[in-house]
Amino acid sequence: MLTSTITRLFRCQGIITQTPSLLLLRNLHNKEPIPVTWEKPKVGWTKLNFDGSSKGRKGKSSIGGVFRNHNAEFLLGYAGSIGRTDSTVAELAALLRGLELILENRWGDVWLEGDAKALVNIITNKRTIRSLEGQRYVTHINGIIPELKNYSMTHIYREGNRVADKFAQIGHQLDEPRIWRCDPSDSVLPIMHDDAEGKIVLRKRRMKSSLEDKD
Repeated sequence: MLTSTITRLFRCQGIITQTPSLLLLRNLHNKEPIPVTWEKPKVGWTKLNFDGSSKGRKGKSSIGGVFRNHNAEFLLGYAGSIGRTDSTVAELAALLRGLELILENRWGDVWLEGDAKALVNIITNKRTIRSLEGQRYVTHINGIIPELKNYSMTHIYREGNRVADKFAQIGHQLDEPRIWRCDPSDSVLPIMHDDAEGKIVLRKRRMKSSLEDKD
């Protein structure tokens, strides 16, 4: 009698232990993809999408970015290789270069957007980071931002940041930094057209580790 009671107890415990995992897997399986679109800025505003790329930890890295107006028209693009560093520094370098170009072109109202959520939080909340190299970029960025007339900064999933990502990929191939002032690289034109038309790109839901800062 006692043995059968203990056996049933362990079976019940086994069911209780397994159920949350099974439910989690079932919920993840049933989750619909997230629709992502690039949004145009307001009339009179300029939008910067920026991105950094690093091939592995402390690998070959590059930056890229694109400026567009309220009609999604191309204003300027940039790309370049920045040597070997990590993805966080690459993202910061991409943003810094974009801010420098904003000042050079005297754009007043700007919308800054990137796909590294941790970086966006660092800048918007004025946080510090452990990396000395990264913190130097953060300090420089925080010194430029007050010079902007008006600005907002947001995070976008990478599916909505494809043009900036393309410029960053181009940066890997460059020996010298490059700026496109009239017409963008042919390779980004199809993506820019999709963005201008408001094309929806579906993002698969996935589990993230707590260390992942790229979305």
